[in-house]
Amino acid sequence: MTVFEALLLGVVQGLTEFLPISSTAHLRVVPHFLGWPDPGAAFSAVVQLGTLLAVFIYFAGDIRQLIAAAIDSLRHRDLNHSNHARLAWSILPGTLPIAVLGLAFQGFIESDARSLQLIATALILLGALLGVAERVGPQRRTMADLGFWHVQVIGLCQALALIPGCSRSGSTIMGGLFIGLERAAAARFSFILGLPAIGASGLLQLGYLIETGIGGAGLVAVALGVGAAAVSGYLSIGFLLRFLATHRTDLFSAYRIVLGGVILLTIA
Repeated sequence: MTVFEALLLGVVQGLTEFLPISSTAHLRVVPHFLGWPDPGAAFSAVVQLGTLLAVFIYFAGDIRQLIAAAIDSLRHRDLNHSNHARLAWSILPGTLPIAVLGLAFQGFIESDARSLQLIATALILLGALLGVAERVGPQRRTMADLGFWHVQVIGLCQALALIPGCSRSGSTIMGGLFIGLERAAAARFSFILGLPAIGASGLLQLGYLIETGIGGAGLVAVALGVGAAAVSGYLSIGFLLRFLATHRTDLFSAYRIVLGGVILLTIA
């Protein structure tokens, strides 16, 4: 992979990780249309470390509040000591579905699941489901209203992101809307819930790349891609939160369905 390819794909990763349109799909589709080889599941996972950094910076206040609440709950020997404590302790079990299924189906996810036909189908189906969630969800809850089982439902939806084309943010925002979260709150929680999964996947695949001998030049390209993803990801978070404060998710649903249709036409 050249430096230019890594930078461009890093920007694509950052822009599409948080918008509910699937970063994995775009990291597969953009090279396809440009005539580049598939960057592979390992690069796709490692470059997510840039978007992980963007979340830590953008939501530093929220993350500090959750950590402080978790520590305070331990001092009181009550994991439900406050709304923030309950939410903090719900995130780890909410991450279990994507962790367990990701390890169980790792081989399939890194090979057969990256087929363009499956990606296109996933784009269309989750786009339709996101549209349904937009219309049936009451959208009255905030993050402070989330209970343990609410988080687990969103965590199960997050596991759909293991299928390239579904989108981690898209599936978790969809889950949040279904259980009644406001749009902006659903997006905000989606980003925070993804911290453990994105971090573990990225570090695991980074170790794999180093172990298989990516070389100094390859590491430089990956590092530049991670940096580009961090910058574009930070900008993408701000845009999405502002957008969802006043707009529905229909634009993203339509984009997913159209993109999936175009992909199917090009490979027919």
